[in-house]
Amino acid sequence: QVQLVESGGGLVQPGGSLRLSCAASGRTVGTYSVGWFRQAPGKERDFVAALFRSGNNAYYADSVRGRFTISRDIAKNTVSLQMNTLKPEDTAVYYCAADSRLILSSLRSASSWDYWGQGTQVTVSS
Repeated sequence: QVQLVESGGGLVQPGGSLRLSCAASGRTVGTYSVGWFRQAPGKERDFVAALFRSGNNAYYADSVRGRFTISRDIAKNTVSLQMNTLKPEDTAVYYCAADSRLILSSLRSASSWDYWGQGTQVTVSS
C-alpha cells in the first residue's frame, strides 16, 4: 500500500508562486508514475502534470504548461510541483497520485491512477 502526503498549499495572490510537495512511502517515486491533479468545487478532478515511471519526460495540461514544473527527488522519495504566475482559475484542491502499472495513454485520466494523497488547498486570490 502506497501512502502519499501533500504539503505546501495556501493562499497566494495572482501572479505569485507556490511549491507543492508530495512525500511517498516505500520506493515509489523512482519506480512509479507520479502526477498531480486538481479539483475545484463542483468540478471533476483534472490532470495537471505527470512523470511517467520510465524516462524523464514531463507531461502537462495545456492550462499550466509554461507556468508549472513537476519534478521528483528519488533520494528523498518526493514529488514536487512548482507553480508560477498563478491565476485565480488555478484555485483548487491539489492531489498527488502514483501508479505502478499506468500506460502512457492513460496518464491524463484520474480514474487510471491507483494511489492518492489527501489533497492540499491552493487558493489564488487578491
